[in-house]
Amino acid sequence: MSEAADPAPLELHGSLWLAAGGRQLGGADRIALLAAIDQCGSITAAAKAVGMSYKGAWDAVEAMNNLAGAPLVERLAGGKGGGGTRLTERGAQLVAQFRRLEEVHRRFVEQLGKQTETGVDSSGKDSSNNDLLDIHLLQALHMKTSARNQFLGTVDTVARGAVNDEVVLRIVGGQRIVAVVTHESTQSLGLVPGARAFALVKASSVIVAVAAEGLKLSARNQLAGTIARVVPGAVNAEVTIALPGGGTIAATVTQDSALGLELVAGMPATALFKASSVIVGVAP
Repeated sequence: MSEAADPAPLELHGSLWLAAGGRQLGGADRIALLAAIDQCGSITAAAKAVGMSYKGAWDAVEAMNNLAGAPLVERLAGGKGGGGTRLTERGAQLVAQFRRLEEVHRRFVEQLGKQTETGVDSSGKDSSNNDLLDIHLLQALHMKTSARNQFLGTVDTVARGAVNDEVVLRIVGGQRIVAVVTHESTQSLGLVPGARAFALVKASSVIVAVAAEGLKLSARNQLAGTIARVVPGAVNAEVTIALPGGGTIAATVTQDSALGLELVAGMPATALFKASSVIVGVAP
């Protein structure tokens, strides 16, 4: 009768991610995309390097730019080199901070594994964790929601009404988004001037207008910019409008509307949506 083989030693592994309320908010996928953009200088090459579709990569980049409060990624003007994409100083800083935290985490897991093997407790301190990571930004970058447009900002004003409150958020580029929420929501979310909050707007709630200057419209939110992309689909087209300061907003319109308005990249356009179409939230 042969002797049973010795069991393989147990090994301790771990990965770095962020969670709140039992839901995973973080991970390294979007940081990897930022790093690939920095290395490749092209969104197409970066998407291929991290195994993302071109559209998925652009969606992620646009969401990150909106949520960061300042652009993390910016386009380069065309020329002999044909243009490209690069990280801003803020984007490069965020990648570097996350990489440092990953290294600290790796050493922590390694040391914890050694302690598990030996049963020896260590009180040594690692001075490499002095670099502060923008935790709130990383939480926002990995927030998962069905709303196509996600904006991280600061509460500018709160006006109490007879039934609901009007909350104004200042977002990337200094633009403002107006939302109407209940009194209870204002109180439970802690919406006061200076508080950090995010606004969610579905692309289907956004109307695209051209030559809107001088028109009087009932929509409380009117964000003017320049069309960055028009992606046609079987029935609808997705229109992305670049806003001053590096933000973007996406709208879903019918193909007939896109053709009728002659929507093309580079033309001025305004994104219109009602204050009642905006959902306001705060990070846990």
